[in-house]
Amino acid sequence: MDLRQLEYFVAVIEHGSFSRAAAALNLAQPSVSRQIAVLEEELGQRLLERTGRGVTPTPAGQTLLAHARTLLNTASQAVADLKELHAEPVGRVVVGLPHRVAMGLCVPLIRAFRQRLPNALLSVVEGLSLSLRDSMIDGRIDVALLFDPAPTPLLSYEPLMRERMVLVAPKTYRLPAQVSLAGLAAFPLVLPGTHNPIRALVDAVLLPRRISLNVVAEVGAVHTAMTVVEEGLACSILPDSALPMSLHPELIQAVPIGPPAMRNSLVLALPRARPASRLVTETVKLLRELDFRKQRPA
Repeated sequence: MDLRQLEYFVAVIEHGSFSRAAAALNLAQPSVSRQIAVLEEELGQRLLERTGRGVTPTPAGQTLLAHARTLLNTASQAVADLKELHAEPVGRVVVGLPHRVAMGLCVPLIRAFRQRLPNALLSVVEGLSLSLRDSMIDGRIDVALLFDPAPTPLLSYEPLMRERMVLVAPKTYRLPAQVSLAGLAAFPLVLPGTHNPIRALVDAVLLPRRISLNVVAEVGAVHTAMTVVEEGLACSILPDSALPMSLHPELIQAVPIGPPAMRNSLVLALPRARPASRLVTETVKLLRELDFRKQRPA
């Protein structure tokens, strides 16, 4: 039994006769009939019944039909995958990045993408990790970097890095070398809103310890919180990588929080249900190679 025999067998069933199958395969009918006869002899089973209206599969033929289609599809996919190995990936890949990551990663990512995948199109979608996660589940994003996403069976997560959270304060504040978790309650704070992963992390660490914070304002993004701190209006709890976002670093200061240290996680997310194309696979390799913390704009 070989793939050619299975191809002929499937064609005869799908077209309902030897003559129509032979025409579709661009072969002489005797050639098709001979290969089916050889297949039946090898299997020791009668696979087809000739009727006045054409050809129908026997019970054995029905059983073989499902396996034959699977084998032919697998072989076809294998050929396509092998051809793709030697071809330049083409098409469009959509990458989701949180705003803070996009600020440091977009330029090096686009530069590396153009060098490695010149015939493909990179589309970057920026947003909060929660919205990027939902867009990936909906099929609108192919791969994303997310901060502390909620678990879901629909996505796979690969941890890339962890960052330590720090207390960021105006330069006029007198700060200890390190602030304890309980000590955070002494500072007026501007924090990202409840849908932001940073806020979710802070609440997850402090609420079980019954530590209540003095939150004087909530904002939608990290860079906005940084601006409020620069203006001397409040302090904030932010990751280390947020510090280079400050437009006036001379106006702020930062100290570690803990013990225990409070850390967030950046993960690479992929959908489980959709097989990754070579274009997506190559883009994932690029994302693993680049560190947005080392790519801050000047």
